[in-house]
Amino acid sequence: MKLLEKITLGKESLKNAIAMAPMTRSRANTEGVVTDLTVLYYTQRASAGLIITEAINISEQALGSPMTPGLYSQEQIDAWKKVTKSVHDNGGVIYAQLWHTGRVGHSVDRKGKLPVAPSAIGIKGQQHFTSQGLKDYETPQELTTGEIKQIVKDYGEAARNAIEAGFDGVELHAAFGYLPNQFLSESANLRTDEYGGSVENRNRFVLEAMQELVSASGNDKVGIKLSPTIYYNNIDNSDPVAQFTPLIEALNDMPLAFIHLMNGILPLDNYPSYPKNAIETFGSISKHLVIANAGFNKESGEAELKKGIAKMISYGSLFLANPDLPKRFELNTDLNVPDGPTMYGGGEKGYTDYPFLTEL
Repeated sequence: MKLLEKITLGKESLKNAIAMAPMTRSRANTEGVVTDLTVLYYTQRASAGLIITEAINISEQALGSPMTPGLYSQEQIDAWKKVTKSVHDNGGVIYAQLWHTGRVGHSVDRKGKLPVAPSAIGIKGQQHFTSQGLKDYETPQELTTGEIKQIVKDYGEAARNAIEAGFDGVELHAAFGYLPNQFLSESANLRTDEYGGSVENRNRFVLEAMQELVSASGNDKVGIKLSPTIYYNNIDNSDPVAQFTPLIEALNDMPLAFIHLMNGILPLDNYPSYPKNAIETFGSISKHLVIANAGFNKESGEAELKKGIAKMISYGSLFLANPDLPKRFELNTDLNVPDGPTMYGGGEKGYTDYPFLTEL
């Protein structure tokens, strides 16, 4: 089974081609510090070839959702050290996913400050989960050019903090409608300066952030997650192929570890210009190792690897509910079912209490 074959990613030799996808769990404390439960959670899943953490806020400004972790204070860094040490002690490899939510947030969890974005355009038709319940999105504060350049530096600082915390590398969260994705989007980015307008200008922020991450982390220690055909959080592009092809070609010139591509998970009936298969369309452009994500099970993941474009498959909710997922794939056993209500907050229930095969 190709899913269980060893593979090389960057400078790391991985024990299988199964990655644990980043998933928001909202179990940090109010200061963005992860707890011993988080240490256990990731340690339980160290049999993955690669763990990519839940998204981690790069700065106080980056925060969008309550109880999500950070990597910008010493207390936060020290807490992550416990996670990485335990994962390494159990033979795992772990990357930190770096996060700036942009307009996907609310002032009630940002000390009264409005979220920021490329343009002052709020998300319509959705609500945001806050510490005070669901709320309509606010109109974000448009970033100045100077503020944008500071955020790029914040990514670099967060990457240095990640390396200090013991992570093997970092991934830029440039998918699912968060800040980097907002810069890429024609519907969210109406700027007329160097960061908006043309495809080249809309790609600029992501490329500058990636270069900063490489400079901070070193060669072959940086990945990026992209969702070219997902329009969630009001992200639209008239021609994703025209937008993302030059972006991926530019990424090809950087010494990256991987490119992590999300397949479309939403109906594309009203988006005729959107490719039906993002892995094939965009993965075939990449010279870097491709990790395929979104909606795979064992059979479809194995089939995807056999196509030859993707070299790894990342699993989200399946890994959430099955801490020993590679072993279950190997033995072709039944899988635990994810508990939806506990995915985005709470304590150990739905977090560290899913049974291993040996416990059944």
